[in-house]
Amino acid sequence: MITRETLNRSMHSDRSSWELPDLRDGKIQAISDSDGVNYPWYGNTTETCTVVGPSRRDTKFTVSMNDNFYPSVTWGVPISDSNRPFLTAIRRDQSFTTWLVAINQASGETLVLQTIRWRMRLCIHIDPDKPLGQRASLAEPTAQEQPQILPRNEPIPGNALVKPNANDAQVLMWRPNDGEPILVIPPKY
Repeated sequence: MITRETLNRSMHSDRSSWELPDLRDGKIQAISDSDGVNYPWYGNTTETCTVVGPSRRDTKFTVSMNDNFYPSVTWGVPISDSNRPFLTAIRRDQSFTTWLVAINQASGETLVLQTIRWRMRLCIHIDPDKPLGQRASLAEPTAQEQPQILPRNEPIPGNALVKPNANDAQVLMWRPNDGEPILVIPPKY
């Protein structure tokens, strides 16, 4: 299971942003970033392994997870009919916590075996007047922080185990420099 802990942020005055209102407003501590199908867990292929026991000898199992970052960004102002590109920057700062857990299918007990945390930060400068293929340049950071295996396991926040997941809870907001924020795309849930 993964939880999204921070929000998409922008340094510019007028901006659009994908946001998680309950997370942003401090109503919840974390939200599941599951695939929405194997909820609340991330997947059920390489992410899981079934162990039949008890066993008299030690056995090694390998589980893996591949998280791909596919953000959606609009070139224009999302509340405008114009298709002129105005995008000047993309800024992301997201923290994730992943738990490796064992679940006793007979009792339903969940045991946290490992807690892993990582952060993805990104700043891309955009010149919308340049031709496609030349508009974007990576500003910072040029290298991402490596995931950290925490020395002490953390409990899984209860709200990360119940719906909605992050993709169903996110909203697209337009935040003009002057005026009230506008909800462009409401949550799916």
